[in-house]
Amino acid sequence: MVARDDAPPAKLRKLSVVVPVFNERNTLVEILRRMRAVELPDGIEREIIVVDDGSNDGTRDVLNQVGDSTVRVVMHEANLGKGAALRTGFAHATGDYVLVQDADLEYDPEDWPKLLNPVLRGRARVVYGSRFTGERRNMLLLHWLGNRFLSMTTNVLFNTTLSDMETCYKLFDRDLVDDMKLQSSRFDIEAEITAKVLKRGIRIYEVPISYSGREFDEGKKITWRDGFAALWTLVKYRFRD
Repeated sequence: MVARDDAPPAKLRKLSVVVPVFNERNTLVEILRRMRAVELPDGIEREIIVVDDGSNDGTRDVLNQVGDSTVRVVMHEANLGKGAALRTGFAHATGDYVLVQDADLEYDPEDWPKLLNPVLRGRARVVYGSRFTGERRNMLLLHWLGNRFLSMTTNVLFNTTLSDMETCYKLFDRDLVDDMKLQSSRFDIEAEITAKVLKRGIRIYEVPISYSGREFDEGKKITWRDGFAALWTLVKYRFRD
């Protein structure tokens, strides 16, 4: 029997989606609805792992009502940071591949098939969704400059051509996640993941995604201080064995 062109390889039978959450009461129900609605290729099971990172705005009350057979909820008793929430989620993941999904509606789960496509075609082990090559609601200038600077620094340090190092949408082989032994607890987790992937000689495949960025008065949490931490993380892991 000839295999269907859109059938996933044996390596991708289950997708784990890790969702770090901190004070996202207003968007959580909608992002979960969108994640459940995504049509995955035949044969791929989904696993959604929501890690609440010490929310105190009523998010936990919402989470107590949304857990089901496809959504697993893990709680941090205190706010430890996005990196810590991701590391917790990765530790609970049982899928062949892991995808990061923020809960703030900036990233649309309808883009998941774009991210999965290079993996299913056997072209990539790591896929990033780029906010700078697809449809987007434009960022503030300082956010744009910071993102572009960090991506340029990544390219210089690791001899690559990434357009969006700081993107939330990162898809990777779970074996690779386990092997990286991630340590970052805050937003510098993005830089650590990227540095450790590239340090292993793995080329990152980028696909265009849509993006609807929000501002600080809408709940955005990352600041310019996180940019300096990301810069230091890139340099540190470039020259650390």
